[in-house]
Amino acid sequence: MKPPADLGGAPDEALPDVAPQLRALRRRRGLTLEAAAQRAGLSPAHLSRLETGRRQPSLPMLLGLARIYGATVSELLGESAPEREAVIRGGRLGPAEADGWTYQRAGGPGRAMQALRVQVPYGTQGDLVRVHPGEEWLYVLTGRLRLSLGEAVHELDPGDSAHFDSLTPHRITAVSPGGAELLFVHTLLQSPDPHPHA
Repeated sequence: MKPPADLGGAPDEALPDVAPQLRALRRRRGLTLEAAAQRAGLSPAHLSRLETGRRQPSLPMLLGLARIYGATVSELLGESAPEREAVIRGGRLGPAEADGWTYQRAGGPGRAMQALRVQVPYGTQGDLVRVHPGEEWLYVLTGRLRLSLGEAVHELDPGDSAHFDSLTPHRITAVSPGGAELLFVHTLLQSPDPHPHA
C-alpha cells in the first residue's frame, strides 16, 4: 500500500492519540525526526505536522510508520491490551478513519502480523508506490481493486486475493465507484539498525 500526497485538513477526532504516540514511538526507537522522515519517504516538516496533530496520517502512512518504529497501528492509535487476545469480537472496537480510508482491527495487538479490515474509497490514490520489507496478503470482500505489483497490474474482484513480497513496488486503488472493502494482513518487521545515520 502507498502513502498519499501531503493532504491538508483539520485533525480527525477519530484518531486523538496519533500525534503523541508517533512522537513517543519515534523517540523510543532513538530516531531523529529527519531520520524517521527519510525512512518514511516524508519531509521532516510533514512528519513534524503529523506529530503535532496539524496533519492526520492516512492508513498507508500509519502502516509505514508502524513498520519503521517496530510497532502496530493499534499502538500508534494508543490502544493497548493487558494480554494478547486470541479472539477479536466484531463490533468491539469501532472503525477509525484516516484520509478517506476506514479500517478496523481484525487481529490482536503486539503480534508479528497486523490484520485489518479496510475500506478503500474510490479514486483517492495518487502515483506514489510503496516498497518495504515484509509480506502482504489481501482478500477482496466487496468492490473491485487495482493492484499494481512492479510492472504488472491486476484487477481483483470479490473473492480474489493476493499474497506478495512487500519489496515488490506496489500500489492499491479502488476502481469501483462505491470503493472496495478488503481484509488486509501484513508483517511487522523492525529495522535491524535502531540507530541509523540521519
